[in-house]
Parts: sequence; C-alpha cells; structure tokens
Amino acid sequence: MSTKQLKAGDAVEWKTSQGKTEGTVVRKVTHTDKVKGHTAKATPDAPQYEVRSAKSGATAIHKPGSLKKKGG
Repeated sequence: MSTKQLKAGDAVEWKTSQGKTEGTVVRKVTHTDKVKGHTAKATPDAPQYEVRSAKSGATAIHKPGSLKKKGG
C-alpha cells in the first residue's frame, strides 16, 4: 500500500457534509495534536495533515486517505 506524500503548500480537496471542499496543506502532523477541539492521533509511521480551507480559512487535521491532491 503506498502512502500519499503531501507537503506544505499542496492544493488538496476533501469531502465534507456540505460537499467537496478545497484547500491547502499547512503541515504534516506526526504526533498527537489538537485543532479546534479535535485530537489527531498521528505518528511518524501514520502521519496526518493540517489543511486550511480555501473557502472559510479554517484549519483541520485529516488522515491522508481523506485528502486528494489536486492535479497540476
């Protein structure tokens, strides 16, 4: 199974209850971290990514499987 390699600045999209959302990767998270009351239990072997929504400017942490890198 291949791991997605995302980096800060990458344009990505993900699904929300309101539909598809676009944004930008802020950073790779490799430890337990908290954003807006949500605790992400990431590790170096199972990283997650903090993303900023292009529409709202809000940040959230997502697992790589829920993010799709937008093609260049």
